[in-house]
Amino acid sequence: MADPTCRRLVDVADEVGPHLAPNAIVVNKSTVPVGATRLVAAHLGRGDVAVVSNPEFLREGAAVNDFMHPDRVVIGADDSATAIRVAELFADVPGAVVVTDPVSAETIKYAANAFLATKLSFVNALAAVCESVGADADDVLLGVGYDRRVGREFLRPGPGWGGSCFPKDTRALLHMANDAGYEFGLLQAVLDANDEQFDRTASKVLKLAGVAPGGDATGVTIAAWGLTFKADTDDLRDSPALEVLRRVVAAGATVRAYDPVINAARMEPLGLSIEVVDDPYAACEGATVLTVLTEWDEFRHLDLAKVATTLAERRVVDTRNVLDRNQLVRHRFISDNIGRR
Repeated sequence: MADPTCRRLVDVADEVGPHLAPNAIVVNKSTVPVGATRLVAAHLGRGDVAVVSNPEFLREGAAVNDFMHPDRVVIGADDSATAIRVAELFADVPGAVVVTDPVSAETIKYAANAFLATKLSFVNALAAVCESVGADADDVLLGVGYDRRVGREFLRPGPGWGGSCFPKDTRALLHMANDAGYEFGLLQAVLDANDEQFDRTASKVLKLAGVAPGGDATGVTIAAWGLTFKADTDDLRDSPALEVLRRVVAAGATVRAYDPVINAARMEPLGLSIEVVDDPYAACEGATVLTVLTEWDEFRHLDLAKVATTLAERRVVDTRNVLDRNQLVRHRFISDNIGRR
């Protein structure tokens, strides 16, 4: 019971267990270590109280819609009567209902996020191949996504993947596999590929700034648009943008950044030495390179003519492929991106 999540669940179970009504059902909706549902049931010590796993599959920035229109509802229960009672709560909610045992329900959540992380690492690796052979990754992935076996979701290349769930859950599944005696080399490669993508993206930025591989970037100023791990959230946890900027700062560069929902106070606890400004054009003042690291929609509509005259050099690394390529050419930018030339 070394896992802190399990310890918290057990503490709660010990506290509330004596106060639960007869025939109550305790529903755990959090992502918890496999076996946690039965561990809680054991600590409750109430034969008249059932414990069910009902993991959530909610995206940040779209949680209400995802709750009301789920792809599936997963219910992990040790008896069918309890599963039916919980399923009735979702009678008016569309989507398939998957009824299984608690361990399988807990594993489904980890497996789903780890699979999506795997898909993203593959997409970023394929984007690198496209750059090498002269293909356009956006077109390649569009063509691949029309295959129903693949699907069109999570097929956009970027600076790497992150957030509060994918890194944590992918590492957790890898740890679970190792503990069970299975060497999950594929999943380790997914994590390694993501770290390589951070390195590769930072190298793109430094290279366009004229810094040789492994060279000293002291005196170089980089403008960055976007700090959150994705648009429409203020979450900085395991943000790919921050991972890339850490590498840029470590090379000696000065970074001035703008994000629509992040101010300097939010950045202070992170120990990352960058200046945060409240205007996207102010971030560009005197910078050698602008890099776009989060796909905020407002970046698509900013005045690239003004950006061109504000930067010291007309150089852009668009890691989200959100800027208009024709406009970049029109304003004589030297640009780089992910997966296309």
